[in-house]
Amino acid sequence: MTKRRRSTRHGRARGGTLALALACAAVAGGLTGCGTGDGGAGHGPLQRVLDEQAAALRAGDRSGYLAAVDPRAAAYRSGQERVYRNLRSLPLATWAYQVTDVARHEESATVTARLRYRIAGYDRVTTTDTERLRFVRRDGGWRIAAEAADSDTQLWEQGTMTVVRGAHSLVLGVGRDRSGLRRLARAADRAVPAVARVWPGGWSRRTVLEAPSSVADMARLLGSPASSYEGIAAVTTGEAGGGAAAGGSAPADRIVINPQAYGMLSDEGQQVVLTHETTHVATRHQTTRATPMWLSEGIADWAGYRASKTAPREAAPELARAVAGRRPGGDDGDGDGPLHRLPTDEDFAFGNDPARLARAYEGGWLACRMVAQQWGQDTLVELYEQAGRAGGGRSPDVDAALRSVLGIGQAEFTARWRSYVTELLG
Repeated sequence: MTKRRRSTRHGRARGGTLALALACAAVAGGLTGCGTGDGGAGHGPLQRVLDEQAAALRAGDRSGYLAAVDPRAAAYRSGQERVYRNLRSLPLATWAYQVTDVARHEESATVTARLRYRIAGYDRVTTTDTERLRFVRRDGGWRIAAEAADSDTQLWEQGTMTVVRGAHSLVLGVGRDRSGLRRLARAADRAVPAVARVWPGGWSRRTVLEAPSSVADMARLLGSPASSYEGIAAVTTGEAGGGAAAGGSAPADRIVINPQAYGMLSDEGQQVVLTHETTHVATRHQTTRATPMWLSEGIADWAGYRASKTAPREAAPELARAVAGRRPGGDDGDGDGPLHRLPTDEDFAFGNDPARLARAYEGGWLACRMVAQQWGQDTLVELYEQAGRAGGGRSPDVDAALRSVLGIGQAEFTARWRSYVTELLG
């Protein structure tokens, strides 16, 4: 699933019988920092505190890291001790702050800073997040006393973090037992080569998974209401186009696991989900604002289901009901049946009616399945790349992409898709 914003988010909904139905480590050498000193009038002393704390983290200096924290802020200091241990378990290549704004209040200040970090061996770009911190003046110097409102939430702030390394994956978990995280790593390790057989180049062939303890914590990580993720087994975060437009400061890809929805899946269903999400990681550089959701979600589901023995009717129950004429109402609420058109981006929106969301995923999957079967796997990949280049990657032109790659326009493609779905599910 995707939200068309700077941070692109894809999600895999629980669907078909696989999901019981949708509705219902030491820091590596070479760790670098890039403090900027005085980032603006009066920023210098506050920037230095953050620079010194970042340097202490990179050096493995616990006392130096905690020296930046207000000794009177007992609860915050205790939390920062845990954050330090969590961060030291990651192979960080970069960790640095840049102060961008300071609001002073006599003996205190609220600081907005850019946090830039990169996990060595996994992140191809440096992630930039926003930290908002409350500073207080103590004994003639500045100390961090609390995190301020509207600061980005990180997994390592949510509790004691366990890190499991797989052959192709890094799994970070809070409130999750190590055996469960190992199972996640094994499934992720199977997903990477499966996707690489379809999409061999242009990505690291490594994934980072975040496993929060609850749906509420997942929502806090993603900055959306928990209700948005009901029935969504996993979400992939990142930036369309791989961050090239952002000068390499885009969010790195993270596969965030919904403990409730993912846990309800069968082993095969969990594998489909992780292969789906890994496809989003692999296609990140070719995915732009011009890429239609039916294609980005469809190709991910196509990759996920390639090795599945699930029958199409079981994997696409909502469209199967529509084809059989048994779906109540017979339309999507706008007078058009579900096969009237290809799924729109709006059909994939968070919070949609579960049946509508399921039909969107199923329709996109079957469109990509049809292309792979009738034109070939390489042609499907070519179509994906061509669609992402439309309008310089800024405005979709699906008709032009279809004509360029398949030799037919969108109207004929939709008619063929409708016939394909009807024959397959009828």
